[in-house]
Amino acid sequence: MPQPPQPQPLPPADAGTGHAAPAAPPARALEGILVADFSRVLAGPLAAATLADLGAEVIKVERPGTGDDTRAWGPPFAADGTAAYFDAANRSKRGLTLDLGDPDDAAAARELARRADVLIENFRPGSLAKYGLDHARTRAANPGLVHCTITGFGSGEGAHLPGYDFVVQAVGGLMSITGEPGGTPLKAGVALVDVLTAKDATTGILAALRHRDRTGEGQLVEVNLLSSLLGSLVNQTSGYLATGRDPGPMGNRHPSIAPYETLACRGGLLAVAAGNDRQFRALVTALGSPELADDLRFARNQDRVQHRTDLINALEDRLVADTPQGWTERLAAVSVPCGPVNTLSEALELAERLGLDPVTPVGDGRIPQVTSPLRLSGTPVAQPAAPPRLDEHGAPLRTWLSGPRDHPLPPRV
Repeated sequence: MPQPPQPQPLPPADAGTGHAAPAAPPARALEGILVADFSRVLAGPLAAATLADLGAEVIKVERPGTGDDTRAWGPPFAADGTAAYFDAANRSKRGLTLDLGDPDDAAAARELARRADVLIENFRPGSLAKYGLDHARTRAANPGLVHCTITGFGSGEGAHLPGYDFVVQAVGGLMSITGEPGGTPLKAGVALVDVLTAKDATTGILAALRHRDRTGEGQLVEVNLLSSLLGSLVNQTSGYLATGRDPGPMGNRHPSIAPYETLACRGGLLAVAAGNDRQFRALVTALGSPELADDLRFARNQDRVQHRTDLINALEDRLVADTPQGWTERLAAVSVPCGPVNTLSEALELAERLGLDPVTPVGDGRIPQVTSPLRLSGTPVAQPAAPPRLDEHGAPLRTWLSGPRDHPLPPRV
């Protein structure tokens, strides 16, 4: 039985804070794992950044001269010209440029794949074969390699279709259920499909690494944007499969729960999510109308859904007595899930007040990073380091790739 490759001793990433590293840093879950990130834009880079959060050493490979497309996606740009979009998905990586059309650079790329534990790429299916970086050849050279490929529409009939988040939101049905009834279909306010696909890719990679721990064998992990979206539509997809009827847009309303939407108050909107009858009774009692919980139109959730218009009119008649913030305080005291519709800055302020430390500085005047949402008690996530400048670590990495394979990675400079 083949044995898994032995992890190399790798130096911890410098978080760029100016503080000396602790004498004995805590272990990271993926310490000793080397990731070759050949991906671009968002889904692949974000998956690789998550692995870096978990302690993996990630080498981001980019085109010489231009690099990842997102380096030019702006505004907004930081004062030093860095695109905020690029920084969002490339923290804690080492930067290396390779021209895969150049024989020497292609050889260096293949050598990196031979040394890596994980390779992530989102090239069009079949296009890496001419460089010797397709799964068949990377696995032949490195049987323990976990090779993750991310496509828009799979490697079969949809292999020729380019995968962009906005297009997948459209063709994958998300836009058809987003927006107001009778209005223009809308995309989500962020590249949500890419983000969901990144999480699927990370899950698949971690499962494949666990399998390798047991058997020593790597494998191919395939994810695609369309499948990740369809899997993420959960109750909407299930509802269609149960009834054969396409769901439509409902604004901020929920198809199966009421009240579960934004309600008009004095001076703004309040998001209310009364997910069960107990919460509904607590809500109407706090509004000064406990009798609404015994009204046959509203007594059970299915009744409230059926009589939603009457319900919302009754609630908003009472909510006008106070502001969203006032109701938030009063309803939270009786355990009714609710809150004002915040801006992003207000959301970050809320997370800070709750002690969630949502933003982490990375030093050197760079854009701060959003703190990883993961909390692990035994193997805490690594402090993020600034995303790499284009080819920032290229010279020492090329020297390392041209040397003996048993040499550890050079320390970060």
